[in-house]
Formats: sequence, C-alpha cells, structure tokens
Amino acid sequence: MDNDDRQIGRLLSRREALALIGAASAAMLAGCGAASGGITQATSAAGTAAASLNPEAATAVATAAASPGLNETAAATTAVSDLPTCVVSPEQTVGPYYADVQLNRSDIRSDTTSGTVKEGLPFVLTMRVSQISANSCTPIEGATVEIWHCDAGGVYSAFEGEGTANENFLRGHQVTDANGQVQFTTIYPGWYRGRAVHIHFKVRTTGSDGNDYEFTSQMYFDDTISDQIYTQAPYTGHSGQRDTTNANDGIYSNGGDQLMIALAQANQGYNGTFHIGLDLADASVGAADTMGGGPGGPGGPPPRP
Repeated sequence: MDNDDRQIGRLLSRREALALIGAASAAMLAGCGAASGGITQATSAAGTAAASLNPEAATAVATAAASPGLNETAAATTAVSDLPTCVVSPEQTVGPYYADVQLNRSDIRSDTTSGTVKEGLPFVLTMRVSQISANSCTPIEGATVEIWHCDAGGVYSAFEGEGTANENFLRGHQVTDANGQVQFTTIYPGWYRGRAVHIHFKVRTTGSDGNDYEFTSQMYFDDTISDQIYTQAPYTGHSGQRDTTNANDGIYSNGGDQLMIALAQANQGYNGTFHIGLDLADASVGAADTMGGGPGGPGGPPPRP
C-alpha cells in the first residue's frame, strides 16, 4: 500500500449495495433465506449476560449482538436481507508488528517455543470471507486468514523491541471452509498507547486475474465493553491509562465503523463474529502490503514510555 493510513477499497452504501444485488433474479432471492444462527444465539446470550455487566456495557453488548451475524448454514449466495454484510471491506495499515510466523492453528493463545499460554478473557472469533461481485456475495473457500494482536499488557510477540523476539503467542492462520469461515480461540486484546483496541488480519487468496491477492485490515471492539473488561485481571496489571478510543484513533477513522466485531458474552468470555467482503477484481487492493513503519512511524503506535 502506498499510503498505509488511508482507506483502500471503496465502501458501498446500502443504496449502492441494493443496486449491486438488483441484477439478481427474483428466483434467486426466493431460494435464499435470511441469515440465522450465530447472532440469534448471540442476542440471547447478550440478554442473559446483562446482569453481570454495568448498564453501559450491557447496552453495548445488546447493540453489538443486534448487528449482522454469521449464518452457520451459509447459503452459497447471500440474499438482499444480508446486505449489511455484503459490502466491500475497507483495507487498513498492516502496522509495525506483522511477522510471518506461518502457524496454521485455531487456538493462538500459546507460545509454541515455551508452551506458555497467554492469560486473558477467553475470546472465540469466527470470521467469514466473501467475494463481492456484480450480482452476488459468495463465500470464498480456501483463503488463508491470518490474525495477530497484543496480549493483555499491550505487548506483541515476535519483536525484539517488545522483548519477545523468539516468541509467537497470539498469532496464527486458518484456511476458510466451503462457507468461507474460519474460527480462532484467543483472548480479548489489551491496549497500548496511541491505538484503539484492535486485531490485525490478513487474507490471502487468488484475484479475478489469477494473480495472488492479499488484503490487510483491522478489526475493532466496542469501547464500553473494553472498558468493562479492563477492570478485571490480568488487564488491571497494565501500567498507565488507556489514552485512545475508536473516536480519536486516526486509523479507525478511515473506515473503522465498517470493521466492528459483533460481540456476545458467552460462558466465561466473549464470542465475536466478523465479515470480510472482498472485490477480487480490484488488483490495487490485492497488491502485497508495505510495512507501516516501526513504533512512531506511519501506521504504528507512538514509542512506548
């Protein structure tokens, strides 16, 4: 990416998305049911969780749970009722903490060199990758989805400046199934200065031109829920005060509202669902990334104190 801080990939409005889907036949619409499953369950979970959250956090969970969710029996083509998920996702900076660790695993909590498992609130993230085309939104099978994020103390693995050069916790990739889905077991990320709470992700697949296609962006969390979680151990061990929310994060401002994870409280932690819409014909978006610089550089956080 030439400018890692700018949004790459045009966002479609609901009006534009309706026009996009309008070319599909009425027969196709009749054959495609509305999404069900994941978020219906999540909404129920959010309701039962309200008693254990403060009022603001409970409201935030209910709002997030009402967002479009993951259809566990995803149809091959998405109907108009699924339009909120059938839009092109905005690309964002890869940031300074990417490392190609090549770990194909669903549970990313451990460091494979020491066996140490990172502590934190359990978080199960289900992601669905779809191709946006002229008249449909189709799951992409066989795409590699990679994620990485900081631990409860705001530290990334695999970086000398973090004191973690030989570690690989909270990193890994999965390959999408026939429904375009992958699932990761991890922890709720911590925070660090200069950035809102987020998870980085990268999708690798094949573009419409037959060439490699690489899409990189970030996922974000509701700040009210994050604030509630950060009152618990091990997050309370983080020194300093969180200084950046979604509202004042410069990277979030470039399409972050299109990149929110739908959250629902579950058992001892949270479940999250996230949809990625790709235009595989857009070769400029599918080009390989340019690193966002080190801490303090473009796309990176300020130097740590």
